[in-house]
Amino acid sequence: MTEKIALPFEGMDPVELAEKVAAAMFKRDKAAQHLGIKVDKVGPGYSVLSMKVREEMLNGHDIGHGGFIFALADTCFAYACNAYNFNTVASGCTIDYVAPAHLGDILTATAEERALAGRTGVYDITVRNQKGDNVAHFRGKSYRIKGNVIQEE
Repeated sequence: MTEKIALPFEGMDPVELAEKVAAAMFKRDKAAQHLGIKVDKVGPGYSVLSMKVREEMLNGHDIGHGGFIFALADTCFAYACNAYNFNTVASGCTIDYVAPAHLGDILTATAEERALAGRTGVYDITVRNQKGDNVAHFRGKSYRIKGNVIQEE
């Protein structure tokens, strides 16, 4: 007879689990905290994060530096693919910038899972400004590694 291995938080509502995982991740996520990123919503394979474009985030053209936009999209990707409570990292990603961000803009990144099979996943993240205009499109590929984000108490 094969013994069943219990997964951490097995049977918990998936949205509640995603919220617990996000809270634990954000507590340790010094980069997101430093950038002023806020976790607005999470669910299984889904997340919405936002960030205000500050003066130190502007480049030499006086528009939002692509690296900060990338950081927001990448962080959103991380919260979506870790929502199942399995440690998951990026194995690759791309970004296309389609419009500039400006000082004071509130950028919102929305991540949606497109595929999840075995240890790998594909996620699309759209970054929009407060007017709803697309600023960037990011695609992340995830890889599940050993361990869980949080453990049962």
